[in-house]
Amino acid sequence: MSTTRRIYEEYLVASTRTGDKKAAIELVELRGPRLLLHATRLLGNHDEAQDAVQDAWIDIFKGLKSLRSDAAFPVWALRIVTRKCAALIKGKQRDRSLAAALAPEIPQLVEPPPGVSRDLAQAIAALPSAQAATVALFYLEDLSLTEVSIALDIPVGTVKSRLSLARRNLKTALEGENDV
Repeated sequence: MSTTRRIYEEYLVASTRTGDKKAAIELVELRGPRLLLHATRLLGNHDEAQDAVQDAWIDIFKGLKSLRSDAAFPVWALRIVTRKCAALIKGKQRDRSLAAALAPEIPQLVEPPPGVSRDLAQAIAALPSAQAATVALFYLEDLSLTEVSIALDIPVGTVKSRLSLARRNLKTALEGENDV
């Protein structure tokens, strides 16, 4: 980062601390993309990264008065984003563990849904549960991406990535059966 940009950022931090809302907006515009890039790298998901950064900005603005050095702002803000991302990851792991412990055994399909071949139904059942649920809701239940997102309580981007991965896995599974 250039010296001029650092000085400008320090000025924005100091001005924001005094209550200058315009400076706060400019600070978000200046530092925000770098924080989002950092969160995206940590989480691997742009939608979740946006949520983490948005939550981080709340903590950043609340804690700005306690920041001792305006020059330390970039690293301090990155640390807050990192902690938000870590909390998201920890929460997802805890939720998965709890869901796995409480999930009843899902019976195997006796008969595939109408219009679905037995091979396809078995290939879907063999997918990891998150992919299988996403594929079933989108293709078999004919829900939109947004509806699947709401039903599974995940971002639309996650729905898209799960569908993409599931399609690849299904293609591999079904092509393997055709080669036999």
